[in-house]
Amino acid sequence: MKKTNIQQNEKKTAESKFKVPHTLILIVMIMMLVTIATYLIPGGAYERAVNEAGKTVVVEGSFHYIESNPQGIFQLLQAPIQGIIAGAEIIAFLFVVGGAFSLISKTKAIDFGIIRVVKLFKGKEILIIPIMVFIFSLGGAVFGMSEEAIAFITILMPLMLALGYDSIVAVAITYLACVMGFSSAMLNTFTVGVAQSIAEIPLFSGIGYRTLIWFITTTIGTIFIMLYANRIKKNPKLSPVYESDQLKREKLSMVDLENEEFRLAHKIILLLLVACVGVIVWGVLTQGFWITEIAAVFLATGVLSAIIGRLNMDEMAEAFIQGAKDMMGAAIMLGFARGIVILAENASIIDTILNTLSGLLSGLPALVAAYIMYPIQMFINFFVNSGSGQAALTIPILAPLGDLIGISRQLTVLIFQLGDGFSNALFPTSGVLLACLGLAGVPYTKWLKWVLPLQGILFVIAILAITGAYLMGWS
Repeated sequence: MKKTNIQQNEKKTAESKFKVPHTLILIVMIMMLVTIATYLIPGGAYERAVNEAGKTVVVEGSFHYIESNPQGIFQLLQAPIQGIIAGAEIIAFLFVVGGAFSLISKTKAIDFGIIRVVKLFKGKEILIIPIMVFIFSLGGAVFGMSEEAIAFITILMPLMLALGYDSIVAVAITYLACVMGFSSAMLNTFTVGVAQSIAEIPLFSGIGYRTLIWFITTTIGTIFIMLYANRIKKNPKLSPVYESDQLKREKLSMVDLENEEFRLAHKIILLLLVACVGVIVWGVLTQGFWITEIAAVFLATGVLSAIIGRLNMDEMAEAFIQGAKDMMGAAIMLGFARGIVILAENASIIDTILNTLSGLLSGLPALVAAYIMYPIQMFINFFVNSGSGQAALTIPILAPLGDLIGISRQLTVLIFQLGDGFSNALFPTSGVLLACLGLAGVPYTKWLKWVLPLQGILFVIAILAITGAYLMGWS
């Protein structure tokens, strides 16, 4: 018995030694490393010019070193504040959507709706996952849906919990699905459209091969999510977020509603929520809605729901503030993560890194260079999350370089979109990822551990797609 206790204590001690730090600690550590790097990497810059399409792009061959601007301790301390300012739009979105959804939740209409969906899919809950994944993935592939996924997290997370899954599944079927579609898109204007116009190849050409990659990627991603969801359904304690999800389930307290009346007010609020989603989709597709407009639609839905649900003014105020409070952790981490990029930008080392990496490709065999271009693009995505911004930065350099070493411009664009996309579900510098995790209450470190195996699979898919494109002379 004593020996067993000693072994257990040794096991606990070993586990404690390998405990993953809090997400905020990891971000601060990365900030410190980037700060040190600003003393080691010289400043550099490419010249920028406006092309025929009116886009500001890098002028190939224009790189030159400039005076270094290392970031000291005082700049490091300022970076989180500057990051919060830079990410103010998404942070404000988190507060407003969190508060608005808290208003809707207070009416219990969502709880009643979930009860009915659970009854409808009883015994067939798993079917919801492929339906949702393909819908969101198609949104990412066709109109570049990414930030919009944030709004759906709050709606679908309670449903996933009620169906016996966890908060990770909620993020996976929304944001991760969008990322898979965004990465392998056939019609995404923000990545494929911009990159192809800069590379001077026909707009949305190569759509057949890209559609094949999208279907394979989404199918494999769906299977991965379903296998995990099925395992959690059988044994909820296997979930990395089991304890926090139990608290969320207690807040839903839907068992107490089984004998309560599903009133007309609840039905109207649910219809309002459906209308809210419809307006958001319509606005994104036809009116150019983004963060501010989506938040406004959610706020209006929350206030109307509270009025219909007969909440008094004090209840509305308290519910809204509580919902906004719940977003505080995600907002802070988002601001700190933005600080990483700000340090690199202020030191003018991003262009130097790009120039060094592109120089490594020259002289390599074409297919080997294509393979290396993919992780290079992922590395650049750590600092430049904007798809169109990354295209403007890298395509003017990599496309001509590809011409010299035998890589078609079509393949260069494919490598760009795959490298830009998949890693959006991996890097903490992605504000949208942190926003989605914050709304779902999933710690970044637990998400990272969960998503890494899938990232490995997606990496292999990308390499196979690049190989196939090269071997068939895709152009």
